[in-house]
Amino acid sequence: MKWLKRLGIVIVFLPIVLIVIWIAYEIFGMFMNHMATRKQTNTLRMNLESEISDIEIIDVYSETGNTSGTGNHVDCLSSIIFSTEMQETEIEGRMSKYYVFDGWSCYIDKTDEGCYTIYINTPAPFADNIEGH
Repeated sequence: MKWLKRLGIVIVFLPIVLIVIWIAYEIFGMFMNHMATRKQTNTLRMNLESEISDIEIIDVYSETGNTSGTGNHVDCLSSIIFSTEMQETEIEGRMSKYYVFDGWSCYIDKTDEGCYTIYINTPAPFADNIEGH
């Protein structure tokens, strides 16, 4: 009779334990995704500053989540607005040793004010996290 009581307790608490483990895993994934975005943005900034001597960073933006709005996935988005006397092709040439410019997930765009925006969007380490839904 005693083993039946223990089995009943396990049956009652097992779903609760599994739900707590799942929630902890999702929170851990969110933390790691945000950390990856922060690292990507800081690396992008360091690469820009090391390759462009007259750079003036105007704004730094990063986002972790489903940035495209399609599908259930998490992206790491980094975008930096900066000004320099260099031309877009020269900037791409210098930054091409760090990034592959494909026009979709990594590109440089000239703004109306004469500044440039570099945009990098990569998959997050925990791409199937609840944050992307």
